[in-house]
Amino acid sequence: MHILLIHQAFAALDEPGGTRHYELARCLAQRGYRVTIIASPVSYLTGTPLSTPPPFRNEMGGDEGGGGVTILRTATYHALHRSFVHRVFVFFSFMLSSFVVGLRVRKVDLVWGTSPPIFQGWTAWLLARLKRVPFLFEVRDLWPAFAIAVGVLRNRTLIRLSEWLERFLYRHSDRVMVNSPGFIAHVKSRGAKRVELVPNGAEPGMFDPADNGDTFRASYHLEDRFVALYAGAHGMSNDLGVVLEAARILQDEVIDTSKVTVTSGIHIVLLGDGKEKPRLQEQAVAMGLTNVTFVPPVPKNDMATALAAANACIAILKPLDEYKTTYPNKVFDYMAAGRPVVLAIDGVIHEMVEAAECGIFAQPGDPAALANALRALASDPARSRRTGLKGRRYVEAHFSRSMLAEKLAHILEEMTA
Repeated sequence: MHILLIHQAFAALDEPGGTRHYELARCLAQRGYRVTIIASPVSYLTGTPLSTPPPFRNEMGGDEGGGGVTILRTATYHALHRSFVHRVFVFFSFMLSSFVVGLRVRKVDLVWGTSPPIFQGWTAWLLARLKRVPFLFEVRDLWPAFAIAVGVLRNRTLIRLSEWLERFLYRHSDRVMVNSPGFIAHVKSRGAKRVELVPNGAEPGMFDPADNGDTFRASYHLEDRFVALYAGAHGMSNDLGVVLEAARILQDEVIDTSKVTVTSGIHIVLLGDGKEKPRLQEQAVAMGLTNVTFVPPVPKNDMATALAAANACIAILKPLDEYKTTYPNKVFDYMAAGRPVVLAIDGVIHEMVEAAECGIFAQPGDPAALANALRALASDPARSRRTGLKGRRYVEAHFSRSMLAEKLAHILEEMTA
């Protein structure tokens, strides 16, 4: 079976960003599938051109059945993080260029579109109809609802057009796939007929819970600290200003050294990139924070080392009702690495973390609550370690990437039967 995936934000293991689709494609290739991915040559996380953006690349082979993954990088406008208007031009340029490249991909059995950005969903739908094959539309977050809620999308005309396109894609998809159970009611209420849940997860084999991340700690002079690490986008939705406020609360505290081996308190590491990062760095300087370190984004290949250096990991979003529907991918990576989760997100992900008993909930938008959660883990390392390992076991049992790829393969086979 040959699957064509249209995915502007696709990232391989040697690139920063989420690798859900790389890992799923690799699993499908091992089952004998052919997967062709049309992607942007610009990193969706950093907004910069990839170091070696080839127009054509064979990423990996499959098994004896002839499967494999091919990545096609197509031309796009390079101004992703300059402004909202420029960002829209970037989306439309990829929508058009991916359509042209997609027309040249032969003998396709199914077209898979993914959102956000939602505009590439139209490209995937049109290619599927022209090639007369099934169309699978994947919803990775509820755009434009999230963009409206956070204040990114304000123009009424654009909102109406975006909501029309959203409903059009839901109604004209052969199936809609979501990565969070919290999305199911939303997409059904807007016309999706058959909805499949293939949630976010992680590949446990990529992480070693026994690793202490000594190299990473030494690189940033964190040897004697309790390290709380946030990994991911630094954008408007991520509410990292609350993390800085929590750092200010914790800055002058020293952990009780009779109970723990660290002596210099809690240190927060913010790893990643995004439009808000320069402002956050300026804010940290203005606040005089000495217990916060900003770290550039790393490829997924290096994420295991970074997470190994953490004693706890932070997941946070703005306190909006819309975000109660999300299953953030970073949470599953934290769990796979065997690190306790400090969760400042309510809703379905809160329910999952409670079921796994793998973290502490902090009320979203509350710096004091976040500081208290970090303080609780730092003061009891044995509890912290037990909590992290519970998360690892829960991912292995319920959210391993190979298990989720098996479910995806079943969906694809049903659609093309």
